[in-house]
Amino acid sequence: MKHLVGTLFIVSAPSGTGKTSLVNALVRDTNHLKLSISHTTRPARPKEIDGYNYHFIDEAKFKQMEMAGVFMESANVFGNFYGTSQETVEKMLDEGHDVVLEIDWQGAEQVKKRIPEAVMIFILPPSIEALRERLETRDQDSQEVIDARMEKAKAELKHHPMADFLVVNDDFEDALKGMKAIVKANRLTTAKQRIINRFLLKKLV
Repeated sequence: MKHLVGTLFIVSAPSGTGKTSLVNALVRDTNHLKLSISHTTRPARPKEIDGYNYHFIDEAKFKQMEMAGVFMESANVFGNFYGTSQETVEKMLDEGHDVVLEIDWQGAEQVKKRIPEAVMIFILPPSIEALRERLETRDQDSQEVIDARMEKAKAELKHHPMADFLVVNDDFEDALKGMKAIVKANRLTTAKQRIINRFLLKKLV
């Protein structure tokens, strides 16, 4: 992949940690940050909008796109496929936007191999008990599905060392502040500022 101007942020976490709410709030409050919309074969949940939450497509279309090399990462999660368009992400990054991907750890691993400089944030629950409680209170899945998600969550948590930053979502506002700090600090690095303020630096130095 060519050198890109913006920074790619990867946010990964087990289901029920609140990562979607955190990512949405982070993007809402950060002007230069764009959200990459993934493609998925899973059915839309109540209040989800096609093209806003996900691009909802059938499995045949997904496989066709995958074979054509459209996705920079793809994963099978609970029998549903998810994928991220490489062209869309590259375009946003090349335009100077920072981009955030909310993806499974499998996809995160694929992206990190393609773009080693991508910044990965892993969201942790305050406890296993709190994670189960969140899955149960959102009232979207059967007990059987919740049990399966809990087993998967325990396995996913073992992959946290691959992340650059860990954020515990015990208090939502504190977790959001932590994520904002990560994004802001990255934008203030010398490497990024030499791009963002290149005209100022040319005058000063």
